[in-house]
Amino acid sequence: MKKETALVVFSGGQDSTTCLFWAKKNFSKVCALSFIYGQKHVKEVELARAIAQKAGVDFDVMDVSFIGSLGKNSLTDTSIEMDQVKPADSVPNTFVPGRNLFFLSIAAVYARERGIRHLVTGVSQTDFSGYPDCRDNFIKSLNVTLNLAMEEQFVIHTPLMWIDKADTWALADELGVFDIIRNETLTCYNGIPGDGCGHCPACKLRREGLEKYLARKNNLNSAE
Repeated sequence: MKKETALVVFSGGQDSTTCLFWAKKNFSKVCALSFIYGQKHVKEVELARAIAQKAGVDFDVMDVSFIGSLGKNSLTDTSIEMDQVKPADSVPNTFVPGRNLFFLSIAAVYARERGIRHLVTGVSQTDFSGYPDCRDNFIKSLNVTLNLAMEEQFVIHTPLMWIDKADTWALADELGVFDIIRNETLTCYNGIPGDGCGHCPACKLRREGLEKYLARKNNLNSAE
């Protein structure tokens, strides 16, 4: 893979930023594509651009605001109060229907026009928060569909698919970008960079993973 180019679907959050630097390690050239999809906190795109510049990768952004208007969800509709926990009988209302389907499909067309066949996304089935479009079977199915639709041989890479947030922090540390991930990314559903608001579902998941990783690291250091 080192001699090829990868396109990272890049939001500027913890997961996609970790994947951006994973891609830099594994490919000779990396490009990043961000989306404006009607999200309340479009500031994430500005942070994504800054991180991409720091990483030395080509960056582009596409306005696909229609995605946010297709369904009701608390990330694009300010009138909806955000679910703090996943409902027992449905997906959380922070789920944006079709988001990853659209993002990856658009990214594939974008990549095809530039001779890129490797796509990278930060979805994870281990910490998927109840979002069906973060699961491995969806990604594999879409990969097949995209190849059939365009007579191409795309490969969708999901470096985080089978690891939890603690292991995602560990990967960031291994890649030498722990501080960038912690201080310069935006994962918070309330639009606060770094450690975020601390109480939205995204911040809780991120913090729990961080605490778990730091405890594990401290234990290892104490044992040496």
